[in-house]
Amino acid sequence: MKKVAIVGAGQVAEKVHAAYYQTKPEEFLLAAVVDPDLARGELFCQNNQFQKAYTSITEMLNAEQPDIVSVCTPNRFHYDSVMSALEAGCSVFCEKPPAMTSMEAQNMWKRAEEKGVVLAYDFQHRYSPEAQMLKENIALLGEIYYSEANALRRSGVPGWGNFIDKALQGGGPLIDYGIHMLDTALYLLDFPKIKAVSAYQFQKIGTKKNQGTFGHWDPAKYTVEDSLFGTLEFEHGGILRINTSFALNIEPDKVLDVQLCGDQAGANLYPGKIYLDQAGELEIIKEAAHAESNNHFTSIDNFCRKVAGDPQAMIADGRQGYIIQKVIETLYQSAEIGGKVEL
Repeated sequence: MKKVAIVGAGQVAEKVHAAYYQTKPEEFLLAAVVDPDLARGELFCQNNQFQKAYTSITEMLNAEQPDIVSVCTPNRFHYDSVMSALEAGCSVFCEKPPAMTSMEAQNMWKRAEEKGVVLAYDFQHRYSPEAQMLKENIALLGEIYYSEANALRRSGVPGWGNFIDKALQGGGPLIDYGIHMLDTALYLLDFPKIKAVSAYQFQKIGTKKNQGTFGHWDPAKYTVEDSLFGTLEFEHGGILRINTSFALNIEPDKVLDVQLCGDQAGANLYPGKIYLDQAGELEIIKEAAHAESNNHFTSIDNFCRKVAGDPQAMIADGRQGYIIQKVIETLYQSAEIGGKVEL
């Protein structure tokens, strides 16, 4: 039985991580939660069958010596929490993004390798039935030369948490949920080597409004981008466009998708389809089966299987986390300097 601890007693810790571990009482001992607010941590324990709340991760690691640590803190605190757990010899499952900088992500990756433990990130969309269908049939597309990763909201500024605070989050829609479609696109493309990155970001709406689909916010505290649009140029000659927004004057309320264009066929993630042109008519040649899935649970389950030694378990590991963090960092860098960044 593996002893489990969670760092951060917020919504994702309760609804995703604790909820998963509770489904397998024969495999996991729910030992501890760490949160700077002791009362919140104790309430988390009561509601989720964890044994003890701590305010210090160091104290918890020394007292409990867990096998697995889930990190569910605000982005700014991922690095310190993950590194502390790795140093203690724990395998770590961390919420996205990996960290605030690529250097931090690289340090996390290397330290996990040095300690011989598993480090994985919760990029759950790659586990969807649609993504798995595309991955299994990617050869049907031929040479993929143009791709898009879209994570767009018309009116989706989060009215809770720290999502509009750049100092705590590192950015807005790109690092919050655009990162999911970026990861899924690069996963489907098998992480091709990137030659250059260019991007543009805008802050036109969030500082002027205070209410949207996801509640109210204080425009005076809005320090992240409303939207960011970027291009990744690959060494093999293809490109990936990424488009993200919290607030953008578009007609659909929400667009979440990856599109792949090859010289033999094209594909979409949501809904999962592979198609081609046949004498001017669109022909669907493969379609993902309709199936209920909890991608978060599948993501954590693969991590836990990897910890248990299953060689077939597929995780978003430390190396891939570093690549994603480097791309995010470079997109923001390009947008800030107003020019292309060579890699």
